[in-house]
Amino acid sequence: MNWDDYDAALFDLDGVLTPTAQVHMHAWDRMFNEFLRGRGIEEPYTEADYFEYVDGKPRYDGVRSFLASRGITLPDGTPDDPPESETVCGLGNRKNAEFTHILTTDGVRAYPASVRLLDALAERGTAVAVVSSSRNAPAVLHAAGLADRFEIVIDGEVGTRENLPGKPAPDTFLVAAERLGAPRDRAVVFEDATSGVAAGRAGDFGLVVGVDRGVGADALVAAGADVVVAELDELL
Repeated sequence: MNWDDYDAALFDLDGVLTPTAQVHMHAWDRMFNEFLRGRGIEEPYTEADYFEYVDGKPRYDGVRSFLASRGITLPDGTPDDPPESETVCGLGNRKNAEFTHILTTDGVRAYPASVRLLDALAERGTAVAVVSSSRNAPAVLHAAGLADRFEIVIDGEVGTRENLPGKPAPDTFLVAAERLGAPRDRAVVFEDATSGVAAGRAGDFGLVVGVDRGVGADALVAAGADVVVAELDELL
């Protein structure tokens, strides 16, 4: 890869820079399975459900997608719903409470290979941004010691405030590139979720890199990845 061809790098956070995807997966698993058991539904929520219906999407969209897969309909509610509410937003907030508890208890450490790439890009002067569906992105960046590396963070809070469609729509990546002053054909998207890869492809960015943390290289390529790596320092 010739980094002279690119001016900016747009990074998803969970599963690309930090292993918080595992924390999210655990929080989703606990929340959904407690919900299903409470309704007397025997078919459990599984890791396959995470990759199929939840991974990479804004939180409430992930709730809607999984519930639809089980034929369950709940009222949307509002983002202010307490975690106890039997609404889409209530379940999303219940998951977030689980995530915050795990993050606070266990912390998070950035992938060493991802830090090596960030160091190399900083030395080159390549502009960088985080583009995450998570509303927890600032807290995760702070916990991982990465907060001072990114002036531009387009997260779930920004997306909601500015009415940006979530991934697989390309809007959040396009806004990040614009704020970095980089043309889309001079920007690289890094994603571990098929919905995020699809967003990068839909945005017609210069390069879309799939990071295989479990979804599978074939699925990432099918979603639109130009190249798939296991670790980001493979691109140095």
